[in-house]
Amino acid sequence: MQFRRLGHTDLSIAPMVLGGNVFGWTADKKASFAVLDRFAEAGLNAVDTADAYSSWVPGNKGGESETIIGEWMKARGNRSRIVVITKVGSPMGHGKEGLKARYIEEAVEASLKRLQTDAIDLYLAHWPDMATPIDETLGAFQRLIEKGKIRWCGASNLNVELLEAAISAAKALGGARYEVLQPEYNLADRKGFESGLADLCAREEIGVITYFSLAKGFLSGKYRSEADLAKSPRGGGVKDYLNPRGFRILDALDKVAAEHKAKPAEVALAWVSARPGVTAPIASATSVEQVDSLVRATELKLTQADMGALDKASAP
Repeated sequence: MQFRRLGHTDLSIAPMVLGGNVFGWTADKKASFAVLDRFAEAGLNAVDTADAYSSWVPGNKGGESETIIGEWMKARGNRSRIVVITKVGSPMGHGKEGLKARYIEEAVEASLKRLQTDAIDLYLAHWPDMATPIDETLGAFQRLIEKGKIRWCGASNLNVELLEAAISAAKALGGARYEVLQPEYNLADRKGFESGLADLCAREEIGVITYFSLAKGFLSGKYRSEADLAKSPRGGGVKDYLNPRGFRILDALDKVAAEHKAKPAEVALAWVSARPGVTAPIASATSVEQVDSLVRATELKLTQADMGALDKASAP
């Protein structure tokens, strides 16, 4: 498997990042361990999570995903082979979340404890915090790097203006900068990343790992009508894709998938992975079979004709 360097960092990752949002939600500890075992056996090496995963589940308080990943790494003794990506700043019910320095410095300790590790490889600001100066947030990340708590920092969900501001602030401060961006990007949701962010990341050599790479599951092809939405706890987020453009995308995926004897989801992920500037898509799995499908996506080579057909079908 051909690894890719993540921006300016010294992190090299497989061209598929395993999403940890399902751990402690739709995948219990046993299922999560099975998924993680298969992920590692297949040669994938990066897992993405967040301190808030999965605080939205009744009875959860956040940190469940990090806890499972930490227990798995300890049980398998493989921490040195795993690139751990986690995030800070999402609501966890404490009422003080965000990107203020004091909160980041508290939150990282909790994440380190749950992950049972001394350092986080990549620590991301989960959402913009307009109430906190970017200088304060970057300063907090810089101190964590100096203390060895994190190795690199990045951000998720920034638009062009906010990323440009963060880059300028980092240059002025002379310290840590956002080396990785995690945007929403997939065949059905292209505008946000392609309207300036992709060019900015390429120019600044910022690594890109995309979330919702399968459009909340829509691009798997299992949701073809409103009746299908009940198939999964995540089905409710798919309804907005059930429109003429969405069906056009599914038709194109079906055709390309048939030509390659692949699944629509594998084609959709291969498309993201092949896009200029993208280091790797993030995709989650709740079974060993789904992990195997993610691995097949890394091996799928789309032709120019394939890419053109998918681009045309997904045009606004």
